[in-house]
Amino acid sequence: MAAPLARLALCRAQQLISLRAFRPLSQQWACLQPSCSGRRGWGRGLAAAGSGGAALSGGSNNNSQQLFVAAAEDATSSEGSAIEDCSSLEDGQPPTAGGKSSAAAAAAAAAGGGPALEPGLYIVSTPIGNLEDITLRALRVLRSATMVLAEDTRHTRQLFAHFGIRTPLHSFHQHNERQKQALVLRQLQQGAAIALVSDAGTPAINDPGADLVSAAAAAGLPVYPVPGPSAVLAALVGSGLPTAQFLYCGFVAAKAARRKQFAALAGQQATLVFFASPHALLGALEDAAEAFGPERRCCLARELTKRHEEFWRGSLQGALAEFAERGPRGEFVLLVEGASEEAAAAAAAGTAGAGAGPVGEEQILAALREAVAAGQSPSSAAKAVAARLGQSRKLCYQLSLTLAEGMEA
Repeated sequence: MAAPLARLALCRAQQLISLRAFRPLSQQWACLQPSCSGRRGWGRGLAAAGSGGAALSGGSNNNSQQLFVAAAEDATSSEGSAIEDCSSLEDGQPPTAGGKSSAAAAAAAAAGGGPALEPGLYIVSTPIGNLEDITLRALRVLRSATMVLAEDTRHTRQLFAHFGIRTPLHSFHQHNERQKQALVLRQLQQGAAIALVSDAGTPAINDPGADLVSAAAAAGLPVYPVPGPSAVLAALVGSGLPTAQFLYCGFVAAKAARRKQFAALAGQQATLVFFASPHALLGALEDAAEAFGPERRCCLARELTKRHEEFWRGSLQGALAEFAERGPRGEFVLLVEGASEEAAAAAAAGTAGAGAGPVGEEQILAALREAVAAGQSPSSAAKAVAARLGQSRKLCYQLSLTLAEGMEA
């Protein structure tokens, strides 16, 4: 009983810390008073600034420059964390970059070899597994931004700790985006440089940040993508499937909607890309084999950029047998080869017929012949055609048996 209560208390404390930044300015004033240790830290930073400023301007004393930057960072380290934690999104003026003083921010930018950030929303891609995949530009933006919005601050804090980033971090996820979006837009309008990150990869792809980006663009605010790791592109280029055209379809739908999702894509000639969790993979492969044909080529990209990265290539039927035997582990990207011209034409004819009025038996038989010719069994063909044409599965199955008997005769 004690352990759950402790976890609940910790969760509540984290929520209060996250929400503290959104209190009215009058309630934050006490937070902005540095403690004694914090004042000592600021004092050291100012003293270092006074002694190292000449060396920085002359550019001849690297030791003094390093001392100045270190002292400036020390002024906003753990001794001054209370000041950083209270950076307000409701303040009349946007906080300076990284919660630092303007002099320290300028010194840090000069030491990093890059200019200060222009105001705007920065969409920053982060590693999907291998920390070496982060870009130099991403590091500069994350260090120089006014603040960073993260889907899960606990996850992003690990990234910050690895690279020594001290920029104030605020949560921004599906449960609070409506409340925080207006405050973020207000800060952007006042000249803040705000970075947006997701747990891994490129933000705004199946991510609550997409609405924020849309709102910022609609308000005429600058939006800067900072390209980098992407599970979709990494899986696609390593799959061996055609890359001239591809369609990202998001996460595999829940069981009830999955067959409709696949049936609607049966005639798509572009390579299809899905995200699939391990518990949904086998069902997705079974339904995909029915909708696209068991011999349709596919690739399963697992644990991308991590130690156990794997690309499994083969047919949908083979993939189902393989992972049913060994059990799915890790996160998957499922890629399915696009339909051939013949299959695409058959799917288009079936869709047009379904929209034009009642579907006749001849049309169902024609669709069944196409499915069987593509390698599907009569039962699998019946399920796929029934879903695509919106017909009774029982009727389609009876017609498939009739078709099979005719082919045997």
